[in-house]
Amino acid sequence: MEIKSFGKTNEGIDALLYTIENDAIKISVCNYGATLVSLVLKHKEIDVVQGFTCVQGYQNEVQYMGQTIGRVCNRIGNGVFTLNDVEYHVPKNNNGNSLHGGDHGFDQKIWSVDVQGDKIICTYLSPDGEEGYPGNCNVTVAYTLLDDGIRFEYEGTTDKDTLFNITNHSFFNLDGPISESVLDHKVKINANYFAGVDENGCTHDDIYQVKDTAFDFLEFKTIGRDINNDEIQLKNGNGYDHHFLVFGEGFRKFAVCQGKNVEMTIFSDCPGVHLYSANFLDGTSIHGKEGGKFPCRSSICFETQYYPNAIQTESFEKPILRKGEVCHHKTEFRFL
Repeated sequence: MEIKSFGKTNEGIDALLYTIENDAIKISVCNYGATLVSLVLKHKEIDVVQGFTCVQGYQNEVQYMGQTIGRVCNRIGNGVFTLNDVEYHVPKNNNGNSLHGGDHGFDQKIWSVDVQGDKIICTYLSPDGEEGYPGNCNVTVAYTLLDDGIRFEYEGTTDKDTLFNITNHSFFNLDGPISESVLDHKVKINANYFAGVDENGCTHDDIYQVKDTAFDFLEFKTIGRDINNDEIQLKNGNGYDHHFLVFGEGFRKFAVCQGKNVEMTIFSDCPGVHLYSANFLDGTSIHGKEGGKFPCRSSICFETQYYPNAIQTESFEKPILRKGEVCHHKTEFRFL
């Protein structure tokens, strides 16, 4: 285990980088944002996540990259929701909607970190009213080394009913952090349906069959094959930026992604997965690992989570964390 400085935040706070490894996997996690900074497959000598050489990159260059997102990942329409007959307002920070926890979500917090053998455990207390959400919410995020990958687990408790839907937002490129495209990566997703988004990227109740659309990943195909099709959903998302309703319940296989020499399989017990093809990266990064610039569509995200904006829908499970209850979910990324 290694702990080293990862630079100072814009606020002058020391960021720390924690590194652990086993025979196959080496990971580094920063206490700023409980961020997965690197995930190295040692036998192939490749780092499969994009990231930065210092904390300033995460603050000033690409937001959300590898970070823990909450209290509510994805969007809440118009920045408003009703819980227990009380209306709450959260920051509108994305085209009139609230995105990824608001102006100062979990991705921007300094977490407490404890290393226990093959596990890096990050904890944070989100106070009542933070970003407009009710309840003092205790959050734990744990990264655990596996023989062939990592497990990402989170747990939350609260002293007042609240919303709780967090995810890891790693940007994967299975050819390495300096590769400038994932359009030739092949993807398979175990889902017959995907959720539509409006022109502002917000999800509502509308779901569509993947059959005969660009969203059909029931069999392997490259990310780039259909991404520029003339379909309204692709235009609304500027590419793939959509939630897939994965078959089944409980811990199960969600998806497989293949690069040139690496295959990644995603398992989770969450309701679904949001596929994001890094449509808004702009290639201007200056602190990227190995000199990576991170242009548009140079990575792919598999964000396991509840249905986006579920609190405003009628048909889907709401990410409500009740007082005295425990929310626990896990996701694994396994590699060949």
